[in-house]
Amino acid sequence: MTQVRPTLCHLRDLPLVCVFLLALILEAPPLLAQDAPQGPIAPPPDHHVVRLSSEPEPPAPPTLPESEIIRRFSQKEDEYLATRTHFTYKKPIRIEEFGPDGKPSGEFMLVMEPARDSDGKLYEKVVQRPQSTMHHFFLRSEDLEGLERIPAFPLTTKQLVNYNLKYLGKEQVDEVECYIFQVKPKTVERQKAYFDGIVWVDAKYLEVVKTYGQWMTDLGPMHVVKDLPFGLFETYRENVEGKYWFPNYSRSDDTAEIKGQQIPVRIVIKWSDFKPLPLAPAQATKPADSSSPPRP
Repeated sequence: MTQVRPTLCHLRDLPLVCVFLLALILEAPPLLAQDAPQGPIAPPPDHHVVRLSSEPEPPAPPTLPESEIIRRFSQKEDEYLATRTHFTYKKPIRIEEFGPDGKPSGEFMLVMEPARDSDGKLYEKVVQRPQSTMHHFFLRSEDLEGLERIPAFPLTTKQLVNYNLKYLGKEQVDEVECYIFQVKPKTVERQKAYFDGIVWVDAKYLEVVKTYGQWMTDLGPMHVVKDLPFGLFETYRENVEGKYWFPNYSRSDDTAEIKGQQIPVRIVIKWSDFKPLPLAPAQATKPADSSSPPRP
């Protein structure tokens, strides 16, 4: 089946969302303390969120209590978290710096994909050596290890106890009508980061299709790339095989200060080419104990 990937409609193009984000500014200053850099930087190509399905669409669900909506989409998050471990994908990570004309002046690029070690444990390995033409920053693949601390599915049933969710209303995201929830951690700690932002939930199927926010510790917003200010991420999901919503596009814009000079920077992470992951190697059959008496 041909997969249509969701596409980005940037937050600044969504008037209703701007109202919600303004409310968040008033309630939680750290969340939007780092706005995307303004100026001539061109936005990425538009994305378009659609659903693929080989089954007829069910009738719209009845009006549900907020707690029931949250319970149902968190259960879907459990399912997607478990299911994605059975898929492989390409994961290019691109970091760009921009010149005074708003055009990219240098970039850092690497490509990763999931693999299994000898024990069958999943990890992400670099499959394309890092390449860099950046002028102001020197990056290595290990400088991006902070990305590993960001869960792909932050609102699973086990994680809900750590958050307060507030219903904000409904909004159309391309072809998908969504419920919008504000998410704030109940508490923060040093070793674990918690999501602080907004989620968009498909109003018909009750699945998260988009998130926007940052990751908080007791030290404040977490910056996932060493020496770069990226904190707020806008993440879209792709409808895989007509039934799973996996992250496929995540972006953050910010401005770094180098010797008094303001350098606009951007990171874009993509996940593509989702395919079933080969099964872990079967364990060798344990040889029979030669000392055991033969079976009759």
